[in-house]
Amino acid sequence: MRIVLLLLISLASHFAYADKLLILGDSLSAAYGMQQHQGWPALLQKNTEWQLINASISGETTSGGLARLPALLAEHKPDAVLIELGGNDGLRGFSVELIQANLSKIITLVKQHNAQPVLMQIRIPPNYGPRYVRQFTVVYPQLAEKHAITLWPFFMDSIAINSELIMADGIHPNAAAQPMISEFMADLLKELPSK
Repeated sequence: MRIVLLLLISLASHFAYADKLLILGDSLSAAYGMQQHQGWPALLQKNTEWQLINASISGETTSGGLARLPALLAEHKPDAVLIELGGNDGLRGFSVELIQANLSKIITLVKQHNAQPVLMQIRIPPNYGPRYVRQFTVVYPQLAEKHAITLWPFFMDSIAINSELIMADGIHPNAAAQPMISEFMADLLKELPSK
């Protein structure tokens, strides 16, 4: 009986102190157009020891994420923050300088709260013109190098080219794509050092 009790206490403490990953994202991470339990963050939670806090909102911009971040950091005290933002800025044609400045401020704020920032590469459709697309795309590796942080590949790279995995709007991953994204993210998360 004592062994069982000690085991339960050990398990309880493990889950109580599981490392927390805050997901600061947009509709790509917010289970847009489906139930929350169908989205990749909910599916990933079943396959990782990290405690995932999905703070993603459809339509979110880097400015919106920056504005919400202080309260999220104070409430959840995450060990790491995945920054999956910039797509909506790019789709609205916001200046690359603004996007870069906002993301830099987000990264700095995360570090100031003793959390590990992880930046996700974001891409936008080619119809925004080669110059803007190129300038937008290089923001992410530049920021990762400047701040010496991890840059994760975009989870939509292999999804976006398969019409069977995309909603009718041509942008968002559908329910069939979510398990694939979850597996992709699980492999990346395994490489993220926990505290």
